[in-house]
Amino acid sequence: MKPESLDAKSVFAEALEKPDAEERAVYLDRVCGKDTALRSEVESLLISYDQAEGFLPSPDLNQAVTLDSAALVEGPGTVMVRYKLLEKIGEGGMAVVYMAEQQEPIRRKVALKIIKLGMDTRQIIARFEAERQALALLDHPNIAKVFDAGATETGRPYFVMELVRGVTLTEYCDQNRLDTRQRLGLFVQVCRAVQHAHHKGIIHRDLKPSNVMVTMHDDKPVPKVIDFGIAKATNQRLTEKTLFTRYAQMIGTPAYMSPEQAQMSGLDVDTRTDIYSLGVLLYELLTGTTPSESHTLQQAGYAEIERIIRETDPPRPSTRLRNLGQHLTDVAQGRHTSGDALRKLIRGDLDCIAMKCLEKDRARRYETAHGLASPQRRSSFNNEIPGMSKA
Repeated sequence: MKPESLDAKSVFAEALEKPDAEERAVYLDRVCGKDTALRSEVESLLISYDQAEGFLPSPDLNQAVTLDSAALVEGPGTVMVRYKLLEKIGEGGMAVVYMAEQQEPIRRKVALKIIKLGMDTRQIIARFEAERQALALLDHPNIAKVFDAGATETGRPYFVMELVRGVTLTEYCDQNRLDTRQRLGLFVQVCRAVQHAHHKGIIHRDLKPSNVMVTMHDDKPVPKVIDFGIAKATNQRLTEKTLFTRYAQMIGTPAYMSPEQAQMSGLDVDTRTDIYSLGVLLYELLTGTTPSESHTLQQAGYAEIERIIRETDPPRPSTRLRNLGQHLTDVAQGRHTSGDALRKLIRGDLDCIAMKCLEKDRARRYETAHGLASPQRRSSFNNEIPGMSKA
């Protein structure tokens, strides 16, 4: 193929035929050469293709699965060892979650997560087992616990977790019209959970409101961090099976993703990527919106998403509130205050804390979740949250 005849679509089509990420990269090196614009366009097409298929490789259907084996698909009423499936409560690209009843040695409601029939490829099983092992290492009141693990009759792995009854963090705050003091109180608990995970050598990599559920314990709201599906270990292997991120593949949720995670380069992420995500979460609790507005990211291509995350500095939370216009009244009323009072409360220390988490250079962020939620950093919260000086 001559250079002048190259076009992104034909190169993209050829790249899709390569059997793995390594051969695809070699092919692009050879064909694109120094044509960075072509390379970038092809990579954007590849990322779009992968995203359309889900964050993990599209699996080949298990050849052993036939129409006759459809009866082996689990559903409400199915009994798996000592667990009776009651109802489906969640579903993703690779797995489904059921509310189940544990029948022995004690009776209790649990959540059972299982790989879908036909999705049991090596890479998906490796990712699933990594999540299972990550949860098994953690023991904290603000992290959903794992109780048990096993495999179905078809050989697909499952694990059994604490059943977290509740709604997402932001939904709970908005439904109950929590004021800023109460929202920050829940946020500090999330920071403590993340600090525990980091202490155990686990980076979550997908912290966002839908992965922080709020449940009630003794009439008190308790946030629970869930879904360690793309967690990364810092000092150990989470599974003996091969596990890698596909070439030029964005892993995570763009609105909550750190610049180094979005960059999809050789730069390895560390615990400070979760600090960035906590900063986005704090920003949203304060203002009702994320630093990079979701609708902007949804309309952008993947190259543009990466650029926005890496290069665009968001406004301070108090500035974002000022720019909300009439919507500021709704946000403030949802926090039992006025727009001016809310901006005054956030302007200053809370602005600085949120923006320090959101630094593009990770060396300028808080080094730990404990540092973010420590008594010194919470000095600005003390007038808002009674007892905050107690770690």
